[in-house]
Amino acid sequence: MSRTANKYGGGAQTNANGLQFEQTTSLDDALINAGYVLEGRRVYRDGAEIGYSVPKQRLYSDFLERRGVDFRQYNSKRWLPDECFINDARKTAYIIEKKFQNTSGSVDEKLPGCHFKKWEYEKLFGPLGYRVAYLYVFNDWFHQEQYRDTLDYIREMGCHYFFNAIPLDFLGLTDAD
Repeated sequence: MSRTANKYGGGAQTNANGLQFEQTTSLDDALINAGYVLEGRRVYRDGAEIGYSVPKQRLYSDFLERRGVDFRQYNSKRWLPDECFINDARKTAYIIEKKFQNTSGSVDEKLPGCHFKKWEYEKLFGPLGYRVAYLYVFNDWFHQEQYRDTLDYIREMGCHYFFNAIPLDFLGLTDAD
């Protein structure tokens, strides 16, 4: 599903081996463009199921609840990721939050909370034996010096960030899946 483009978000430095995450691109679109096949929320490569693409509420309805995970047993509220890719082979859930800015604002104060949200998702996926990788996809706005400490903190807390794209290999996706 297409979204209204943010004319301030970049994409100029997108790696040819990456998934572009501009506002007009969903994880599903990016996976399809990279040669993966989606059937419902399931992701396939060369006929083999490799994982799930489950954004927002779909994380619960199409993945966690179907495996008997009731979020209320682990979290006091539902957390809704912008996107989530679940790699079955790696037993890893990649929680993806997209942040696109052209002015300072409330997002500046939200970014350091990545470790808390990762912790919340770890409680949800732990009973299933899955690890959690929490990552941001930023536009070029966040290259500014004023974000240096925030970016350092994100990494120190075991979270990740990328600019304008996510390399396929970070999600455990390669040409030889």
